[in-house]
Amino acid sequence: MLNHTARLAAFAALGRRLASLSDDELTDLAARARNRNGWFDLPNVRAAITGIAHLLAEPELARWAGRYPAEPASPRQVGVVMAGNIPLVGFHDMLCVLLSGHTLLAKPSKDDTVLMLWIAKELTQIEPAFTERIQFVERLNAADAFIATGSDNTARYFEFYFKNKPHLIRRNRTSLAILTGRETAGELAGLGPDIFQYYGLGCRNVSKLYVPEGYDFVPLLDALQTWHGVLNHHKYQNNYDYNKSIMLVNAVPHLDNGFLLLTERAALVSPISVVHYGTYTQEIDLLDQLTDVAAQTQAIVSAGGRYPGSFPLGRAQNPGVADYADGIDTMEFLAAEL
Repeated sequence: MLNHTARLAAFAALGRRLASLSDDELTDLAARARNRNGWFDLPNVRAAITGIAHLLAEPELARWAGRYPAEPASPRQVGVVMAGNIPLVGFHDMLCVLLSGHTLLAKPSKDDTVLMLWIAKELTQIEPAFTERIQFVERLNAADAFIATGSDNTARYFEFYFKNKPHLIRRNRTSLAILTGRETAGELAGLGPDIFQYYGLGCRNVSKLYVPEGYDFVPLLDALQTWHGVLNHHKYQNNYDYNKSIMLVNAVPHLDNGFLLLTERAALVSPISVVHYGTYTQEIDLLDQLTDVAAQTQAIVSAGGRYPGSFPLGRAQNPGVADYADGIDTMEFLAAEL
């Protein structure tokens, strides 16, 4: 019987399996994923798998799962529309649906089918009883409830299409960094993964900085130099060259360290290879600005995580199993009477 204990044990075993993947297995997997999606190179596939192995590590996984009912009041078929902007971004929803005792009807993004199908196969090899609980489908008509992730435009479509059944809809979000000018070189270097991992394509990538007026960007740009290798990816280089030319032609004031462009803009979301920044005068001013954009913010980072509710610099891409997308408790949604 696939009870809660068996489900939990299977996911913990999956975590151990992911943590022990050989270099050859990772290289082969990343090659297959990159054939489908050019952004999914080996470093980013490795980072995604390492992150999931971290999510599934015991005993934290058991403590998290223990906060919710072991079995659903009524098992349902839950349709999940998965994003594909970064590798395995739909895995957390897969974990939540299956661990809570429901059946997963998954519609993966065409950009991430290779990895999602692979990880589902790994899970069913560990626990064959999951085979009946995981279905990859083109249409979600049979679902009793829905979880969907997409742009603001597609979210409006989802809200209309799924309006007659329980649903959890996520929209566009991005992440922010708060700098004070007192950060060490090491702390500033920690911002590198927050900006560049997954080439800036994830909602946990920092796309805007909040800095004090008169901030000196030179130490930051110097500290980020170790990430110059992002230019080795032709898609990133193409974005950098294009955005730089647009700024030059339009005389947009900006800073450039050879692979990253910084420009002052109110918008939160920035193009690939660009990070926006805004300034603040006092902490109350900063708080007001962050409050205004809270609904569009996925995560905030600051040195040492000293700003309330923030992650330390360098940790935006390493959420814990309870760090839910958009701050919405997926397990609580699934535990409700669907």
